[in-house]
Amino acid sequence: MGLGPRAGSGGVKNRMGQRRTPAQLRPGLWILCFGWFCSTAYAQMKIPPETVQVWANKLSVQLREVSTTYSGAHILQKKLKDVESSIKIVEIDGREQLRDYADDIERMLGSKMKSVKRLAESAEDADLYHDFNKSLQFDYYNSMLVNTIDDDGNFVELGGEFPLEENEHFNNLPVNTIQSDVQVPTNVYNKDPNILNGIYMSEALNDVFINNFQKDPTLTWQYFGSSTGFFRIYPGIKWTPDSNGVAAFDCRNRNWYIQAATSPKDIIIVVDISGSMKGLKMTIAKHTINTILDTLGENDFVNVIAYTDYVRYVEPCFKGTLVQADLDNREHFKVLVDELHVKGEGKVAKAMKESFKILNEAAAMGQGSLCNQAIMLITDGAMEDFKDVFEEFNWPDRRVRLFTYLIGREMTFAENTKWIACNNKGYYTHISTLADVQENVMEYLHVLSRPMVINHNHDIIWTEAYMDTVLPNTKELFATKAQSLLLMTSVAMPVFSKKKETLSHGILLGVVGSDIPLQEVMKMAPRYRLGPHGYAFLITNNGYILAHPDLRPLYKDGKQLKPKPNYNSVDLSEVEWEDIDETLRTAMVKGETGALTLDVRASVDKSKRPLFLTNDYYYTTINDTPFSFGMVLTRGHGQLMFIGKVSVEEGLHDLTSPDLSIASEWTYCETDIDPHHRKYTQLQAMIRYLQGKEPDLECDEVLLRQTLFDAVLTAPLEAYWQAVMLNASGVEEGVETAFLGTRSGILRLTRYSGIETRIARKFLTLADKENLFTVDHFPLWYRMAAENPPGRFLYYMPVEEQGVKDKTGTSKYVIAVTAVTVSSGGRTAMAGAIGVQMSLEMLEKRLWAITFQPDDTDCTDVEGVCPLSCQSSDVNCFLVDSNGFIVVSKEKSEVGRFFGAVDGSVMASLIKSGMFKKVDLYDYQGMCRTGHSHSSGARPLLSPFYGLSAVIKWFFSHMLMFLLEFNFCGLWHSDYVVDAKAGYHTSHKAKKSEALQPCDTEYPGFMLDFSIRETNSLIKCGRCQKMFVVQAIPESNLVLMVVQADCDCSRQYPAIPLEPKEIKYNASVKCNRMKSQKVRRRPKSCHAYHPKENAKDCGGASEISLSLALFLASLFTSLALRRWT
Repeated sequence: MGLGPRAGSGGVKNRMGQRRTPAQLRPGLWILCFGWFCSTAYAQMKIPPETVQVWANKLSVQLREVSTTYSGAHILQKKLKDVESSIKIVEIDGREQLRDYADDIERMLGSKMKSVKRLAESAEDADLYHDFNKSLQFDYYNSMLVNTIDDDGNFVELGGEFPLEENEHFNNLPVNTIQSDVQVPTNVYNKDPNILNGIYMSEALNDVFINNFQKDPTLTWQYFGSSTGFFRIYPGIKWTPDSNGVAAFDCRNRNWYIQAATSPKDIIIVVDISGSMKGLKMTIAKHTINTILDTLGENDFVNVIAYTDYVRYVEPCFKGTLVQADLDNREHFKVLVDELHVKGEGKVAKAMKESFKILNEAAAMGQGSLCNQAIMLITDGAMEDFKDVFEEFNWPDRRVRLFTYLIGREMTFAENTKWIACNNKGYYTHISTLADVQENVMEYLHVLSRPMVINHNHDIIWTEAYMDTVLPNTKELFATKAQSLLLMTSVAMPVFSKKKETLSHGILLGVVGSDIPLQEVMKMAPRYRLGPHGYAFLITNNGYILAHPDLRPLYKDGKQLKPKPNYNSVDLSEVEWEDIDETLRTAMVKGETGALTLDVRASVDKSKRPLFLTNDYYYTTINDTPFSFGMVLTRGHGQLMFIGKVSVEEGLHDLTSPDLSIASEWTYCETDIDPHHRKYTQLQAMIRYLQGKEPDLECDEVLLRQTLFDAVLTAPLEAYWQAVMLNASGVEEGVETAFLGTRSGILRLTRYSGIETRIARKFLTLADKENLFTVDHFPLWYRMAAENPPGRFLYYMPVEEQGVKDKTGTSKYVIAVTAVTVSSGGRTAMAGAIGVQMSLEMLEKRLWAITFQPDDTDCTDVEGVCPLSCQSSDVNCFLVDSNGFIVVSKEKSEVGRFFGAVDGSVMASLIKSGMFKKVDLYDYQGMCRTGHSHSSGARPLLSPFYGLSAVIKWFFSHMLMFLLEFNFCGLWHSDYVVDAKAGYHTSHKAKKSEALQPCDTEYPGFMLDFSIRETNSLIKCGRCQKMFVVQAIPESNLVLMVVQADCDCSRQYPAIPLEPKEIKYNASVKCNRMKSQKVRRRPKSCHAYHPKENAKDCGGASEISLSLALFLASLFTSLALRRWT
């Protein structure tokens, strides 16, 4: 390398110790300088906090002016100030209110029990005086066939003219309130002599149905479910078949029937999985297990054992114990049973001994049901009678019953199998096809009911919560009303034969019952007395939720709304999860009366916004039921009510204002008692009562007085809003609706803009349940205002459905709301909430105008970037609410999103500085994607033609086994063909999609610390530094964020999502959770033994075979329905 003549002292040595000239260094120095300049530029960018503070203050003034002017909050607050001398503020006595509510619920449920008792007495008397007539010919109203016309214009047989009228009391279904009718499952012959005699006998119930309804007009469906399979229902309806023209409903499978027919029970299901059980036998065995599991409820306990040459617990976690037969555990067993495979040699003795040990140990330790105990043996034959096992474990007391199910067509070992059942007070059945399963499994229920029938003990039972999916319009109802309150419970009572000649046989005739919508029960606890965050709830003796505002029984799978697999076995501890020690749950389950205070983390707005509340819980038992009632009052505004006085005349005048409505789902006056009152809305009923036109109406006098007072108190707002609209300057574009609400359920609103130009067209309409007073909650804006300082406006964007979002997926409008209060006697109570709804575009325009500095801005005293503008590409500006959600951003796609998901670096810094605090929230009713799916045990019945095609497919894929074991009786029964089809396609279906399964999840929420008004910082992000300034908007819940735009920190600081994460449990924890037995209250009665029981009636080789007449009749029925419906 050559050196110039002046390369001496002026040069710089290179890596080899040689010197380079300045000319040679220029390119490198230029690069270094450029890099240094860029780095310095990033670090030196300074956003002046003073500028941002000025912007925040200006925005505060404008927001306050717009919100106050168009809402009229100052007018309402002044009016409240004027009436302070004439009102009284009272503190709600939680214990007294609890007693009142519990007494009302007790009276209501008591009247339902009396109605059911009358039905049971009438049914038993009718049977006593009815002589069975094998040749009886009798036409009755078949609910599937009524009003069906044939091709000649005549009514089909059993389908005569049956007048139906829509009735609001029965969810607007067409019903006949002067006549019941009968539903017969498609797989039951509707002219069988047993069916006809039973239907003829039960005609006597028709008058009792009508009389019950007249005595208690709040009754809904009443019914009699016969042990032969028919179902008499009042009022009469037109039964809607499924898409295949089939009535799959069988009353004997319903929980109310099964619970009323038997006492609590411990069941061990023992299934043979030896090599001889291969093929169709194993399919039948699995279906038999599933059917037995379906007959169990939350008061029962169960385990499933499989055996070959060794004993295998289907769920190893449950080894040596009994688990509660709740929906979760039953479905879990079904999944595991489906995975059983045959192998080896069957040695039943070991399995029998293991089963006895489990049952004996449970009884000794006070576990399980402490009532009936039984072993269900499912096998294709027993080579011996195992007398020595029974002598050791069960004789002479025979405390454990043995039920045996002989699977398959072979009868080689039938005698031993029958002997086992008959010598252990059980029942033997032979199941050769899938069609036999249902009827044969049901036999065990009749055996277990014998002691109760002989004793003639009419125990009244109440079911857990369930949703009635049989009746039409169920989906529509769930889409428009509160999910948890559309569930129902049933009260039921068994019906016995009182004939002396059959007394020792303990013949169960059926079960009578009535449905009680839980919404009607919870109306006994009026919302207005509970406050914006207060609520009432009901639980069962097992600690499961009956009704609770946080119970979510449905989930969305794509566009479909489906019931969760475990919707009726959600424990109180999973909803009230802050009750860590389960103090509340334990006390309620034990039936105690008391009170408890808990600090809780709650959330609103679809769980996006956390709240810290202090709740007082009050609880007691509902006598003569297995239920406990709880009530919550939130400390502060929830415990205080104000009472004012006005004349009826003055109140009526303002109550009829066109801008006023009341909570349509609340009960101001009881319009359901007298059928003549059902035509009135709540507002109409209240006005007619106050006018003296309907003095017989039962009305809530306290609520009526408060409603009248609130109507007068808020009346000036109607005139004020009208004046604003008529003002010469007009209403600012983008201001759409002013509204207010009071604790009495009054809602006043005015629309500043027409529906054509209004963006929030759904807001405060009947479809906008979230923002209205409903039976289970106050409006969202009211609840949020309650936790905001009175007089300070709170701004937020509601979560809306897709239909009212713009193409970026964000809501287009903002709600501003504030609480108004009244003071008296040293107390301050929340009187209501008032606000205004405006377009997002209006807020954006104001923000961008305020945050713009022109080029001629005086920057003399400004240290940092000046002029500065939010429209500049150098900075990003955000208006963010107190829960971290973006209200305004330059990027439309970011509006409505959580700020941490957009800029994790700044959000992380704000969390670290304490300006935003993270709140951990939990959801124990979540649904998560899993890597596999399994078919439900509840399979629909299919029509013969669909079934036939499925069987043909199955026939060709399993030819040999089909020829060996097929019985044509199985052709008719749906489960046979569906199981065949399911087995053929299961593997393909599992691969197509991941199933949603119940899971526990954890998710974060965030809250602004209002004590920190401003912050700014530099975030080091590799080669750059990001500056940001955050300034609180005074008198609001908003903050203004100005963030340097040209420094990307996403590599160093990932986004902070709000999505819930599944809580994963290791195998040990999962096992303990599944088998743990929480505190529960056992049912009071148990009928497990009676000395006069005829145990010799223990079954026989009586497989069910399908007659040609039955098959052809059923086939004809399905054809007729397909053609005429």
